[in-house]
Amino acid sequence: MIKFSISICVLLGLAVARAGNLDTIGVTLLRTLDPALRGNGVNIVLVEALETANPPAFQANPSIAQSSNLITFHSGLGTSSVFPNNVGAESGHANNVAAHFFGTFAGVAPEVSQVDNYEAGFFFNSVVAPLASPPSSARIVNQSFIFQQSSDVEQIYDDYASRYNVLFVSGASFIAGQVRPAASAYNGIGVGVSDISNPPFGPTLDGRCKPDLVAPGAAASFSTPYVAGSAAVLLQAALRGDAGPGTSSATNLITLKALLLNGAIKPTGWTNSPTAPLDHRKGAGVVNVFNSRNQLKGGKHAPVETTTVTTQALQWPGTNLNNLASTVGWDDREITTSTNTDEINHYYFHLPGSNAYTLTATLVWNRQQNQTNLNDLNLFLYDISNSNQFAASVSLVDNVEHLWLPQLPPGRYDLRVLKRGSTNQVSAAETYALAFEFFNLPLEIALTNETTLALTWPVVPTGFTLFSTPSLTPPIWTAVNTPVLVDTNTAQNSVLLPAEASSQFFRLQRP
Repeated sequence: MIKFSISICVLLGLAVARAGNLDTIGVTLLRTLDPALRGNGVNIVLVEALETANPPAFQANPSIAQSSNLITFHSGLGTSSVFPNNVGAESGHANNVAAHFFGTFAGVAPEVSQVDNYEAGFFFNSVVAPLASPPSSARIVNQSFIFQQSSDVEQIYDDYASRYNVLFVSGASFIAGQVRPAASAYNGIGVGVSDISNPPFGPTLDGRCKPDLVAPGAAASFSTPYVAGSAAVLLQAALRGDAGPGTSSATNLITLKALLLNGAIKPTGWTNSPTAPLDHRKGAGVVNVFNSRNQLKGGKHAPVETTTVTTQALQWPGTNLNNLASTVGWDDREITTSTNTDEINHYYFHLPGSNAYTLTATLVWNRQQNQTNLNDLNLFLYDISNSNQFAASVSLVDNVEHLWLPQLPPGRYDLRVLKRGSTNQVSAAETYALAFEFFNLPLEIALTNETTLALTWPVVPTGFTLFSTPSLTPPIWTAVNTPVLVDTNTAQNSVLLPAEASSQFFRLQRP
């Protein structure tokens, strides 16, 4: 077995798990509306590089978690379910990662059912590379370490993820470093940092968009468990049927990945292009598990229509007049082409009214086991009224396509998933996951009495801040610092302000 160099991606100094970061990534709001979503019933893996070799320090102290019996430790020296033990030693890095992941105080998923804590080299060489079964049938793996640049490592992780439907969530790189394996693997989620000035960056050496997501943290080591914890909570919601009956595919890694990317909040300066679907530093944005879970709850929706055209021919609109019943949701299905035909799945939406909408849509598929190349899938938005293409995500190298349109006019639209057929296609059939959200957010103002204004807006989606200005000529917008109240019965946010004699104007802004 080839041994690969492994490093911890960590800043010098202590990283503290902050409860405020749970607000940023949507955990606090999610627990306000659904206190049970804390990772229950989900088994996870925490993989840690050695902090010191002698003693081999990779272990998280179980006192961080809600149960002293939660963690089983694994290394080349053996396995132990007690702490301390003779198969390794405590690691400060592991403690910090665990605190963000499943810690009692500030962890995203503090009630997971089982944690298998592995030494990284042993995990790679005894589990991942030989394609051994996932420990404890775990589906979510946190890896706050990096390898040397290696397409072989990427291939090994992709083969494992494709075979076992396991989602690897991996730190992107050192501070100000180019993304490395395992974060650069196709089928996992690479995580950057949202709140430092010199974060890890992409693209990968072969030009793909990474990281996939960002989260708060002192370094990628500590932003990564926020995303892994969010994946565990989302998996819990999917397993308990939040997406509706008969939607077991909501637990697939490509569906979880699509929902996590699609629920992310775009930070200031975020950008992409038709051939580079994600931002090279910020990925799809800052992970927000509340938004992702809401899109999961939107349910699974089949395409309204499927059409086939000759490869590379013009995409003509379909003729079906029906629309999807929901503007928020997801799909997970197979699409099939021949060597000389393209297939298109059409998802039709009607957006009424006169106000603009925001669209976020994400398409994800895997690099298949034992394959070096990808099937070519694309994502388009067409205006049905004139058959014009409104937006496109057409990367030739990524297995993620992503659209974000914050000022979409009302109308009827065709969100298209296209699979290209060719003599070079990896396979005739490919399974993809699609997550989508169209919304506009009404802000309502009412005078509750002679002295108080009540401003209300829906809880879903989250990530908005209320701003005010005394004049529109010109407007000088400032954030309203009054606390936002959440009504769990009506799922409405509200802010109460004193009514002033002069004019006041308000708006919601994200970020």
